[in-house]
Amino acid sequence: MVAVPAVSPETVERAGLRHRMAERGLDARLLLLLPGLVLVIGLFVYPFLYGLGLSFQPVDGGGAFENYHRFFSDAFQRATIGRTLWLALPAALVNVIASVPIAYRLRGRFRGKRLLTTILVVPITLGTVLTAEGLLNFAGPAGWLNRGLEAIGLIDHPLRLVNNYWGVFFSLIISGFPFAFLLILSYLSGIDPTLERAAASLGAHRWDRFRLITLPLLAPGLATTFCLTFVLAFSVFPSAILVGDPTGSTRVISIAAYQAAYEQYDYPLASTIAILMGAVELAVIGVVLLGRSRFYTGSTGGKG
Repeated sequence: MVAVPAVSPETVERAGLRHRMAERGLDARLLLLLPGLVLVIGLFVYPFLYGLGLSFQPVDGGGAFENYHRFFSDAFQRATIGRTLWLALPAALVNVIASVPIAYRLRGRFRGKRLLTTILVVPITLGTVLTAEGLLNFAGPAGWLNRGLEAIGLIDHPLRLVNNYWGVFFSLIISGFPFAFLLILSYLSGIDPTLERAAASLGAHRWDRFRLITLPLLAPGLATTFCLTFVLAFSVFPSAILVGDPTGSTRVISIAAYQAAYEQYDYPLASTIAILMGAVELAVIGVVLLGRSRFYTGSTGGKG
């Protein structure tokens, strides 16, 4: 006869506790998330809450919203929101629109695909400073482009393509396109190609297949890509200084926040501008995501 070891009441209670926690979706392995949670709180949540509280800090005995009133009552500061949106929205839209046909063509298998994809994503490795230097050397008043156009007689005076709005815009296109292209390519790769082949067998033309099948399935990915590239463009700072006009047409909101913090040492106003940056970004993202719901968002099939 085999003796059954006695089980202590404490062991039974611990086993019952683990069973009840498992029924509620709780597991001891969730403790592995604790270091990441601490990191998120320390690097993101606490700085955000600290900055939010600092933005409501009264200055010279004013009210809690005095810093927001100071920003919106100053036309020079208030205009930075419009300037930044006028840069970020078109840049994000162009990056998404330009990426779709290229990614659509590259989603299949053909010779040279890997080399072509590598060439398209090389600008990721350049960085903002190298991109700005390349634009100055290529599109500046004495750059290759202007000298070439003057040599063949197309222009008499150099075109102003840098140190203004267009310099920053081109910089955002160069730095943002690779991200948009890779994201859209991944979404397109997740759409089952047999759907288009089935439509082709029923007589649908290429444009109809793309418009009625691929585009609705791709719409959620396009919205996400637009949001990410918009956030990347909205936070533009070095390009607005290096190839833009930081005291005029490209004085974006990030420059206003930097000047308030490190030139005027007005940290409450700088925190206010940073909070407003986040609020504008969230507003645009919310509008885009609401518009996304008008498209079909079902399963795309394949590996997506």
